[in-house]
Amino acid sequence: MCIQKWYSKVKMIGLLQRVSHAEVVVGHKSIAAIGLGLLVLVGVRPEDDEASAERLAKRLLQYRVFPDAAGKMNLSLTQIQGALLLVPQFTLAADTAKGLRPGFSTAAAPELGRRLFDVLVNAARAGHGRVASGEFGAHMQVSLTNDGPVTIWLES
Repeated sequence: MCIQKWYSKVKMIGLLQRVSHAEVVVGHKSIAAIGLGLLVLVGVRPEDDEASAERLAKRLLQYRVFPDAAGKMNLSLTQIQGALLLVPQFTLAADTAKGLRPGFSTAAAPELGRRLFDVLVNAARAGHGRVASGEFGAHMQVSLTNDGPVTIWLES
């Protein structure tokens, strides 16, 4: 019961990685690529809504993970004018509490996931000019060069 109570409070997931390069390939064709910026794997849960997606977009654009002149993580994606690559990844919302195989009943249904991923992409594009995305429901090959490495689990 305690886990269920905690779980109901969490929101849309963004696993962000600071990158010097990232690319998404579908069927041997590059559909998105960025240089310096953030690659964000996005997980949607059943209780997420438009407000969750919009809040995550705002946090991603303003989250300070880029180094300033002193080398401290004080600058945001917007401040460095970096690129953002959003990739839908329903497996982030997997239930791994027991057993040796993930369960996906804790992930949003595909219709909701697609709709909220689109809300996230549109909100990010409205606030930042350099936004690319993976393809919802596609089998994607995602490659990246992690810069740092810096990888952070961020929730809306």
